[in-house]
Amino acid sequence: MSSLGKNKSVVREYVEAIVVAVLLALFVRSFVVQAFKIPSGSMLPTLQIGDHLLVSKFSYGVKLPVTGTRLISRQGPGHGDVVVFRFPLDRSLDYIKRVVAIAGDTIEVREKQVFLNGERVADPHAHFTSRDSMAAAAGPRDNFGPVTVPDGKIFVMGDNRDNSYDSRFWGFVDLQDVLGEALIIYWSWDVDEPFFSLSRFASVRWDRLGDMVP
Repeated sequence: MSSLGKNKSVVREYVEAIVVAVLLALFVRSFVVQAFKIPSGSMLPTLQIGDHLLVSKFSYGVKLPVTGTRLISRQGPGHGDVVVFRFPLDRSLDYIKRVVAIAGDTIEVREKQVFLNGERVADPHAHFTSRDSMAAAAGPRDNFGPVTVPDGKIFVMGDNRDNSYDSRFWGFVDLQDVLGEALIIYWSWDVDEPFFSLSRFASVRWDRLGDMVP
């Protein structure tokens, strides 16, 4: 074989390897896991700003990435799951919140406390920055409902209840818009520090790496 033929063979091998790698990466991102970065404090203290998560794309089944058609269905999401979803008011944005109510549940918030189907529920992940309760006339933050969650929908709230823009304000999430369940923190650091700086690397939260999302 001539050197030209060998060069073409090597180039072809590299091109094939790159194509396979790209296709594999697209498959993993579409059907297996997707990375997600926490940009705000709405899930504090459970999730910190600067946490990087892996989100399971198959926790609730397998969907086609473009059309959203479900190929394999699994039960869920369930109460307490932390999910990533397309924001209903702007589907170009991805949000992360905790599932508080599912289809058929009647949810109500009274003086910051969550009630499901008339019963007060344990809410271990809820965090409040103030004991003061906002009147229902001033907004739905601390007094909301009751409303019943329709079929095919879920009701979500941020763990940082006094500082979360969630279903209390803009309504339900369509199950078709749920991208997956947050599973594990693979990286975490203080994003307020300059990116190319020693202080950014010194801010790595080593104790959070590998933590499962509660």
